[in-house]
Amino acid sequence: MRVLFVCSGNICRSPLGAQVLTARLGRDAPAFTVGSAGTIAQDGAPMDDQAAEQSVRLGGDPSAHRSRYLTPAIAGAADLVLTAERSHRAAVVSLAPRAAKRAFTIKQFARVLDALEPSDLDGVDTAEQLVERVARLRGTVPQPVDPAEDDVDDPYRRSAATHERVADEIAAALDVIADALRAVR
Repeated sequence: MRVLFVCSGNICRSPLGAQVLTARLGRDAPAFTVGSAGTIAQDGAPMDDQAAEQSVRLGGDPSAHRSRYLTPAIAGAADLVLTAERSHRAAVVSLAPRAAKRAFTIKQFARVLDALEPSDLDGVDTAEQLVERVARLRGTVPQPVDPAEDDVDDPYRRSAATHERVADEIAAALDVIADALRAVR
């Protein structure tokens, strides 16, 4: 399964998400191709230093990261797209309309997974089937009072405390997501 994380510059949230998910998948990580891209990224930039520190703290490895610009081919090739914000999801769908059923914000995907009953996942045997089922059931799960609750704030050029808070939000969502992906691998 190909998982793509998307944010703006591809130097903070999306690489952190990709690295932490890979770490959380543990021994199951080889079954997944996890990458990231940015809607306004400049190709080849290293990860933001503070975001990289948070990645290491959470078990990720930022050493090889280089930013890349989100293209229709990149967006269209992913089996699951996890975005930092709703605006990034809209950008993915604009570039690759068929990705609409495979694109979620990170927090939305985790929220829907968390709300499902075990019986909701009957017959789900693969990660691709999991994504399909979550897409089909996302409208049955209560929405947050404030839609912005599904977004992850941009920590770029902000305090170390903001970077830590954002990293912890992403990691909490990825704990739910990684558990679900490992269960159907």
